[in-house]
Amino acid sequence: MRTAMANRLTPYMFMAPAAIIMAIALMYPLGYMVWGSFRDWNPSQTIGEAEFVGLKNYIFLWNDPNFHESLGVTLRFAFFVVTIEMVIGVGLALLLDREIRGISLLRTMFILPMMIAPVVVGLMWRYMYHPTVGTFNRFLDSIGLPRVDWLGDYALTSVIIADIWQWTPFIFILSLAALQSLPRSALEAARIDGATGWQQIIHIKLPLMMPVLIVTALLRLIDAFKVLEVILVMTEGGPGLSTEILALRISRTATEFRELGVAAAMSNYLLILLLLLTVGMFAFNRWQEARAARLNALVEEES
Repeated sequence: MRTAMANRLTPYMFMAPAAIIMAIALMYPLGYMVWGSFRDWNPSQTIGEAEFVGLKNYIFLWNDPNFHESLGVTLRFAFFVVTIEMVIGVGLALLLDREIRGISLLRTMFILPMMIAPVVVGLMWRYMYHPTVGTFNRFLDSIGLPRVDWLGDYALTSVIIADIWQWTPFIFILSLAALQSLPRSALEAARIDGATGWQQIIHIKLPLMMPVLIVTALLRLIDAFKVLEVILVMTEGGPGLSTEILALRISRTATEFRELGVAAAMSNYLLILLLLLTVGMFAFNRWQEARAARLNALVEEES
């Protein structure tokens, strides 16, 4: 009995040092932020010197229309970028999952935007959207159309386009990896049964890829809620609050307004929202994994 128990505990003992370090590195800053959110805290004070105000910061944000506006901008931004990036990324993966001449070069070209620093991406797109010398307005001039104030009238749309350009390759890479790991027996069985290319995609490939796609979408969703540099460089959150997402508002509240307690409370609201989304998507992922396992079992029985 001792030997059996020792065998069960051995892996956990080897993992314990790393787990303890990770717990301290993750939980201490998180606890510090939660504790700070209950205080009237500014950068000139230590957290112990700040006055304890309970839920005052949370109540203030709950009734703050500017916070609600930034939350709405964040939700719209995250929804559109993740949805469009998933559609384009998965579509490109399906298109390039074949052996044709130059396919390796095409795959490399598609992932180049992801390697560029976000600040550089923001500067590049800001200059392309420039009202007088920008690429897009010069193109409109060349075909006789009026110029557009891209970062004024269409600021959020312009930022969404820049994010899609940079991060669609992330979806593409993971989707292509998921495609290439699919069991060939399932695809062969579908071909033998006379399934067309679209039928294979809809009934075989996408259902089997779904667990990977859900995790990929979750990773991009979390990242979309935290995007900062591109928006800061392109629009600085303007005009007005039209592109001020929560990450930017948190940064401004802490640095410009010097209200660390309010910024911490805002961060906790964002954390709670991301936790709820994560739990929901993981529950959906477990259901999809069970569905994919049943589909694999049916294919194996038929073959």
